[in-house]
Amino acid sequence: MIYVLSGLLFALQLFLFVLIARVVLEMVQSFSRDWRPRGFVLVLAEIVYSITDPPLKFLRRFIKPVRLGSIALDLSVLVLFFGVYILMFLIRAFI
Repeated sequence: MIYVLSGLLFALQLFLFVLIARVVLEMVQSFSRDWRPRGFVLVLAEIVYSITDPPLKFLRRFIKPVRLGSIALDLSVLVLFFGVYILMFLIRAFI
């Protein structure tokens, strides 16, 4: 059982790193509108978006963006990050 929980903990840790990479990619795209990933970065970006899109799309059905004047703040990434982190904390309690 400890091996299963350790494997799940490792997978969740990797998912957190991929989620942080998505936040970085989105920040770069929002600050530099004309930036488009090319070459190896394009492949990494596609992998990052393919992994993180399904859970984020699911959360976005329930969590609407918060309007702050002329911008909208998407809280689904933050909710997913804290949800995964809490799940990791609970798994560590059983190991």
